Amino acid sequence: MLVKKYTAEVVSITNPVDALYLLELQSEEKPFKFLPGQFLHLALDPYDPSTGWPESRCFSIQAQPAPERIVLSFSAKGRFTTRMAAELKQGSVVSVKLPYGSLFNDVPDGVKSVFIAGGTGITPFISLFTDDTFASWKKPVLYAGFRTKNYNLYDPFLFKAKTINEEFHDEIKYEDVSGMLNISEILEKEGADALFFLSGPPGMIRIFRNYLEQAGVGKDNIRTDDWE
Repeated sequence: MLVKKYTAEVVSITNPVDALYLLELQSEEKPFKFLPGQFLHLALDPYDPSTGWPESRCFSIQAQPAPERIVLSFSAKGRFTTRMAAELKQGSVVSVKLPYGSLFNDVPDGVKSVFIAGGTGITPFISLFTDDTFASWKKPVLYAGFRTKNYNLYDPFLFKAKTINEEFHDEIKYEDVSGMLNISEILEKEGADALFFLSGPPGMIRIFRNYLEQAGVGKDNIRTDDWE
């Protein structure tokens, strides 16, 4: 799929908890085209072909409510995302190019898939869970960890996922109630033959990937969303 550049308008930007934001964009020209699990580059400044692509940051595409619309989540932590939180409002215009990535390409038929997400790392999984193609996945399971229940903004999407795939199961963990995700417990429950998808903070991905490899999970059976 070819990478294309878009001019997009902010439909809405909300700040439901602390520094966590939900952003919905609408293309001003053509529908967004991407596959589940792919990501985009977002720039706050206008794209000028004579000077090249402006400063941008990568974001996983969370959902597509309509062909011309996409939803993203972001945490206002670094300089760029802090600027986003300060400057973006309904009607703001941004520059976007997509798609990038191949997280869910070439998944073998009938394989048991285990999705492990920390915080907003759940967003690339949501793009798959809410896509019609998710119906063909066999007994998929999600393990997701959040700081508190307030940080879990994804229940409506997970509800939709269960209407698409009745075999889908999720286990949500809140740090303030039951601690953090435990990769050894997940591996013991799901088995080393499963296909593992990891997405979340870089430190979490590194620790979980190393543990799975050392426990005998093949490298081809560990896929990570770690473009950051």
